Amino acid sequence: MAKDLKIIFGEMHGLDQKSVATLTKALNHANLPGFDYLEFKQSLGALTKLNMDEATAIKSAFATAATMGLTKPKLIETAQHYKSVLAGERNKFQQALDNRVQARVEGKKKEIERLKKQVEEYKSKITQLESQIAKHQQTIDSADSTIQTEVEKIESIHRNFEQAHQSLLNQIDKDILNINQHL
Repeated sequence: MAKDLKIIFGEMHGLDQKSVATLTKALNHANLPGFDYLEFKQSLGALTKLNMDEATAIKSAFATAATMGLTKPKLIETAQHYKSVLAGERNKFQQALDNRVQARVEGKKKEIERLKKQVEEYKSKITQLESQIAKHQQTIDSADSTIQTEVEKIESIHRNFEQAHQSLLNQIDKDILNINQHL
C-alpha cells in the first residue's frame, strides 16, 4: 500500500518541511511488512475524511485491520516501533547538530583564542622591535658627534705622528749633512 506519510499524519502547517520530510522518509524506510500501524493510520485518515467521528473511525479502521490479522497488541507494538524510529532520527539529528556546533561554534571559539594569543605575541614583538628601533635611533642620532670626535682624534694622532716622523727625518738628515761636512 503506497502511502504519503505527510498526508497520513495530517496537515503539518507551521512545521519545518525539511524536517518533516526527513522524519517521514525514515518512517517509510522502516515500514514493517504487512498491515501495521502505518496502514491503520492510513485507513483512519480515509475514514476521518468521510466526516466520521474519531471513535467510530478508529473502531472501523481496526475492524478492517483485524480481518488482515492485526491485533490491538500488534497495533500498539508497531506504533512503538515507529516511535523508536523517530527517536533514532532525533538522536542522529542531535549528533549532527552537536557536530555542527563543535565545528562551527567551538572550532571558531578555539580559533579566536589562538588568534588572540597570536595578537598578544605580535604586540610583544612590536614592543621589542620599537625598543630596538629607539635604541638604534639613539645610536644613529649620537653617531655624528661620535664620528666627529673620532675624526678629530685620528687627525690629531696623524698630525702628531707626521711631526714626530718629520722631526726624526730632519735630525737624521742634519746628522748626515754634519757627517759629510765634518768627516
